[in-house]
Amino acid sequence: METQEKQRTFIDREQVLAHWQGHRALTRRVIEAFPEKDLFTFSIGGMRTFGQMVGELLAIAGPGAVGLATDEWKELDEKDRSQESKEKLLELWDQTTQVLDENWSKIPEERFQETQVAFGMYENPGYCSVLYFIDNEIHHRGQAYVYLRALGVEPPAFWER
Repeated sequence: METQEKQRTFIDREQVLAHWQGHRALTRRVIEAFPEKDLFTFSIGGMRTFGQMVGELLAIAGPGAVGLATDEWKELDEKDRSQESKEKLLELWDQTTQVLDENWSKIPEERFQETQVAFGMYENPGYCSVLYFIDNEIHHRGQAYVYLRALGVEPPAFWER
């Protein structure tokens, strides 16, 4: 007698979104922790300011979700739309979170396995692009933690997502 076991998924799409949104909530708290002037002027060792890094994160997350949902990828646009205002940067962050939430359920399940060229430069299966988007945010948030500590500001606990 042949027995078939039901294949279980390690993590489902809603859990991936919750994981990503947990990281986004933490990154938002890191943005809030920055003194406004330093957010757009402070850097170490020739790295970009955290404000500039956040511009990159904004250019990836929302448009990445739209690209995955529609398979229409625009060129990566990291132009600063915050006008060096922390309040405006947080507003843009929240708008991007909404775009991510609105488009996530529209991503066809098979798109996560299909190879795409995200932003005309990253050729990967969709799930690899999602993981890259999250990893990139974590990487830049780590840089921001170094900046905050150098400025004498205690960053949010990294495990509180």
